[in-house]
Amino acid sequence: MSQPPPPPSGPPPSRPNPPSRPPPPRSQPPPPRSSRPPPPNAAPPPPKPSSQPPPPPGPPRRVPHAFDESQLPSLRHGLTTAQERDKRRRTCRFIEEAGRVLKLPRVAVATAMVLFHRFYAKHSFTEHDRFEAAAAALLLAAKTEESPKKLTHVIQECHRLKNRGLQKQKEVMAGAAATAAAAAGRNSPVPIGYLDTKGEEFAKLKDRILLLERVILHTIGFELSIDHPYKFLVEQVKKMLVARQVEYITPPPPPSTSTAAGPSSSPPSNMAKMTNELVQYAMNFANDSMHTSLCLQFNAKTIALACVYMSVKFTKVRPTEGKMWSDILGIEMEALASISMQIME
Repeated sequence: MSQPPPPPSGPPPSRPNPPSRPPPPRSQPPPPRSSRPPPPNAAPPPPKPSSQPPPPPGPPRRVPHAFDESQLPSLRHGLTTAQERDKRRRTCRFIEEAGRVLKLPRVAVATAMVLFHRFYAKHSFTEHDRFEAAAAALLLAAKTEESPKKLTHVIQECHRLKNRGLQKQKEVMAGAAATAAAAAGRNSPVPIGYLDTKGEEFAKLKDRILLLERVILHTIGFELSIDHPYKFLVEQVKKMLVARQVEYITPPPPPSTSTAAGPSSSPPSNMAKMTNELVQYAMNFANDSMHTSLCLQFNAKTIALACVYMSVKFTKVRPTEGKMWSDILGIEMEALASISMQIME
């Protein structure tokens, strides 16, 4: 038998390597962003052309406010607009007279009027007695403006003012009988026109006014921070005079230096005279604005600017350097016309 061949003495033959695959391409990093802001004078990119036609011009813009007189509750209960306005004016005069009798500051009386207007913007005059609502508004305004009054005093004075006109009418019609009743009333422990604080009528009236005070608070959402036009109009008058923006149309004659106090006392200058006149007229117009519903339509500053405009018309003052009043006061002409017309009514 033939023997098998001996194994090879050298290293085993190497196998051929498989063909190598090319490496995957590496993704290039994004280019670095520039941290520098664009130049300030760089023009903005042009707007993209729109295929839609421009909208047609709309109606003139109105004064924005959320008050709509035609939606007042009193009008839905049968009152006309003229009747609703008349009730507001008459009751505000009642509030003003009651505030004078109660010796309340002017700000407290103005706050009571605003509370009254806000209350009847949500309630009808046919639902609540307006004089009782006015008494509740006075009571609440006195507390708000840190001039509180006793409830009994407020009720008695408001009741007397409410019935004063009726009592005078009865005295004229009754003649001697009224005179005798008046003489008997002088000897009565309760003065004429007032209620007996221990009587049932006074107790019921007191409960109704206290209830109305709580209803007013809920109606206004407990918002007792109220701004009035007075401080804004004083600031505007001082601003115009300091900047020399107004002047008399016809300059008044220079004041005489010889006065009763002697030559050393200097008379007031034209600037002081103009300041007093403008502030006084503007205050009067602001007081008249409280008798209307303007506090529901515009903010206090806008009303103050309109009052200043009306005051400069009454004092015969004009802008300097041919300027316009709208530029000096910064008020829209539509708002100015609306406020002026409602005050002059």
